[in-house]
Amino acid sequence: MNDPLNNDPELQDEDDLHAEDGDEKHLPLEPEVLDDETDDENHEPEEEYRPLPVLRGSDALAPLDPLTAYINEIRQYAELSEEEEKELAMHYKETGDVQAAYKLITNNLTLVVKIAMTFRREWQNVMDLIQEGNVGLMKAVQNFDPFRGVRLPAYASWWIKAYILKYILDNWRLVRVGTTNARRKLLYNLQKEKARLEEQGFAPTPKVLAEHFGVDEKDVIDVQASLGAFDVSMDTPVHPDSEYTPEKSLTTGQHPAQAIEKSQFHEALHEKIEAFLEDLKPIEKELFATRILSEDPTSLKEIGEHYNITREAVRQTEQRLLNKFKTYIKEHLPEAEYYFMK
Repeated sequence: MNDPLNNDPELQDEDDLHAEDGDEKHLPLEPEVLDDETDDENHEPEEEYRPLPVLRGSDALAPLDPLTAYINEIRQYAELSEEEEKELAMHYKETGDVQAAYKLITNNLTLVVKIAMTFRREWQNVMDLIQEGNVGLMKAVQNFDPFRGVRLPAYASWWIKAYILKYILDNWRLVRVGTTNARRKLLYNLQKEKARLEEQGFAPTPKVLAEHFGVDEKDVIDVQASLGAFDVSMDTPVHPDSEYTPEKSLTTGQHPAQAIEKSQFHEALHEKIEAFLEDLKPIEKELFATRILSEDPTSLKEIGEHYNITREAVRQTEQRLLNKFKTYIKEHLPEAEYYFMK
């Protein structure tokens, strides 16, 4: 059977990777398909098992890029015939032999590369796509049913494409869009379905699209908005000569009247606290500043050592001060009572 990658000129004439160098080391690289362990008698003969090597060192004038080196290495695994594939798949299905699954995977690695190459325009690093596609291939081998009369490459293609597309969607933007299966389905087909409805004279409203795809109307609205949007940094100024950033335009969700009311209350509370502090003793002022109002309170022991009194005396003084403050606020600022009477 012909090599599916022979038609790509970028992937040919790289035989120098297999230079006969005695110093080159071949290390096994085995995918972990399943955790199941099989007995030695279920393993295939030693001559049929070839670990995927990783070459270290090369005499080439220009080192090969990782993609070309990877393709040259997986070419040693020829495609399986239909009979060989069915025999291995049935053996794995019945016994769970990891070596059978390993051979099914390694002999279809070129299929993953071929599919990943079709997404070169969508993603710059093809090796990332190949890695995700290999995960999809392993998942396909794990779920493959040889009794359905379908070849493994045809079945695995859908798993490989699904994993590659999910990887692209998850990493295309900082803000993820296709977070559910329903939204991923909309991302793939929304624009085509809108164009089809318009050609037939129908208005592609969110309600019509939601009924067609069998999803919530809110999902259609969110995906439509995300398709026409782009990521924005919260710290980047809206104009080059401005210091105003999108972060400054965010609100807490409060009504403007509530925000004004809260600001006025804080101002009134600050004034009452300043008036309350005028009649306090030095130790009470320190307790109020370093214990009651502080986010990082000073310990009772430290204050007691400073004033040469016991820790218990400081605690009692603090409790009296707190009750005194609650009474003062209740008289002069009744609306703040619930903050301190909890």
